[in-house]
Amino acid sequence: TEPAVTVADGGDDRRVVPIRHEENSGYGAAVKTGYRRATEEGMDVVAVMNGDGQMDPAILDRIIDPVVTGEADYAKGNRLLRPEDREDMSTFRFVGNAILTGLSKFASGYWSIGDPQNGYTAISRDAIERLDLEAVTDQYGFLNHLLTHLNVAGCRVADVPMTAVYGDEESSIRYVPFIRYVSLLLLRSFCWRLKTRYVVRSFNPAVVHYAVGSVGLAGGLAGVGGSLVRVARGNEAATAGLTSFAAILLGLVSLGSAIQLDAEANEELEVPCDERDATTEPAADRDDRPPAQSIE
Repeated sequence: TEPAVTVADGGDDRRVVPIRHEENSGYGAAVKTGYRRATEEGMDVVAVMNGDGQMDPAILDRIIDPVVTGEADYAKGNRLLRPEDREDMSTFRFVGNAILTGLSKFASGYWSIGDPQNGYTAISRDAIERLDLEAVTDQYGFLNHLLTHLNVAGCRVADVPMTAVYGDEESSIRYVPFIRYVSLLLLRSFCWRLKTRYVVRSFNPAVVHYAVGSVGLAGGLAGVGGSLVRVARGNEAATAGLTSFAAILLGLVSLGSAIQLDAEANEELEVPCDERDATTEPAADRDDRPPAQSIE
């Protein structure tokens, strides 16, 4: 028996079912709605391809392959792995992405995963069902936040090299408020991940090293600032300065140890990067595949 035709927002084709929110709820809310609908329909793998024209549909197979084969629970594109992939990326965009990559590594625990803002993704139904989607933000920080929740859920993540397609479009994101919002979101995510995985579920000394490192580094920097003020006023500050310098060194060493322990604890959740050319299709499939169609 053929399934009933699902009609939403004027759609009448079984292959394409448009779904519209009554009001704009954010990028994350849109993806979560798609995830929920796909799992309800029994989809095994759910891929996300944004409608901004920056994601080449010809490499969709590369994005979903790690999930289809069972190597990963979640796969995502990465435009930062190879110099040729980021040739058309502006310096401003590259620097911002690099900063968010570093912050996301701390928050998510996936230390070898980069380009967290890349929305070209694929996820298994099992991973979706293991996630608490309600706890993931509805806003543009969704992709960064989702990685932290995937880590806590014990999901394996794979990076797939890809080249983004840039045109004359201009982003509607206001970067200063966006980075401020995402930075605070990732800080909360980082603390939540450490508490959940390394305190509540089982103890890992990484949480102690992170705490000692943060206190030592913050206290040392504050001490150096105070010493400089005393020197400017003509007071002696050599002892305080040396003490602050020692605290900074202790903080850096502790943070380094914490990162090492954290990376070791999460190594099994990271799938080694696929080094195949992102623009090359498998030879066995190329001749049988219909011509690619443009997506607008």
